[in-house]
Amino acid sequence: MKDQAERLREIISSIKNYKDDEKRTGMLTDKPGSRVIAVTSGKGGVGKTNFTVNLAIKFAQMGLRVVIIDADLGLANVDVVMGKMSKYNLSDVINSNKNILEILEEGYDGVKFVSGGSGVQELVKLNRTQLVDLLMKLGKLDEEADVILIDTGAGLSENVISFVHAAREVILVTTPEPTSITDAYALIKTITHKDKTKNIKVVVNRADNAAEAFNILDKLNVVTQKFLGVKLQKLGYILNDACVTKAVKIQQPFVISFARSEASKNMNDIALTLMDNKELNPSSVSGIKMFINKLTSLFN
Repeated sequence: MKDQAERLREIISSIKNYKDDEKRTGMLTDKPGSRVIAVTSGKGGVGKTNFTVNLAIKFAQMGLRVVIIDADLGLANVDVVMGKMSKYNLSDVINSNKNILEILEEGYDGVKFVSGGSGVQELVKLNRTQLVDLLMKLGKLDEEADVILIDTGAGLSENVISFVHAAREVILVTTPEPTSITDAYALIKTITHKDKTKNIKVVVNRADNAAEAFNILDKLNVVTQKFLGVKLQKLGYILNDACVTKAVKIQQPFVISFARSEASKNMNDIALTLMDNKELNPSSVSGIKMFINKLTSLFN
C-alpha cells in the first residue's frame, strides 16, 4: 500500500508533467489550466480568509505553486493576514494596462496573491472586447499557478454567488455557532437552487473537538440531502486553537508561526485530502480563463 508521501509525489508529478506537455505542444490557450477553488462562507467572521491563506501555504509547502485572488469586495484582507500591503489590485490590470504578473505580491513560502479591490466590481461589467483583453492577461496565471484560490465575500450577495458558480470547486467554511450553520445552509440552498451538481466541500472551523465537528458535518449533510437533494463533501475541521488567535495578532499565518499546533495539523490534513481528491486530475481542471469567462457571463 502506498504511503501518503508517495501518493503526494505522484500527484505533484502528474500536474507538472501535464503543464510541461502543454508548453511543448504550444496549446496553453486551448487546454485547461490551474485548479480554481472558491472559498466562501454564509456569514462573516468565521475565519474564511485566514483559512484560505493558511491552506495556500500548506499547498506551497507540498510543492505546488499557489495564487490567491482576494475577491471580497467588503473586507479584502488577504494582505493583512499575510502581513504585507499590496501596491496594486485588479483595477490596475483593467485600467492601467498593468501585466497581471506585475501586480502579484509574494507572501510566505512563495504563495502569491492578488488584491481584488475595486477591480473585482469592474471586471463583472466588462464588454466583450474588454473581457477578451482581460482573459489574455489573466490567462498567464495558468502558467504561474497549479492552484488558484478565490477568497470570496461572505453571505448571499450576487457577487458572492456568482464567484461560487464560476468556480468548479467550492469550499464552504462554517463554525459550530448556530447562526453560522444556519447561514451556511442558506448559502448551500442558494447555490444548489441553480446548480445541484456543484461540488461543495464543507469545513468546520473553531470546533472544540473532532466529535463536535463531525456531528455538525453529518447533520448538515443529512439536511441538505433530505431537503435539497444534494450531498456535501465533508472536507474536515480546524480545532479552536489559541495559537490561531495569537498568529492573527502578529499578522502571521498560523501554519508559519505555530507550525506544530493542532490547527496546523488540521490544515495539513485538509490540504492532503484536497491534494488526493480525484478532481486534481489535470484533465478536469478549468483554469482561470474559463473561470473569468463564466463569471462575466453570469452578470451579463
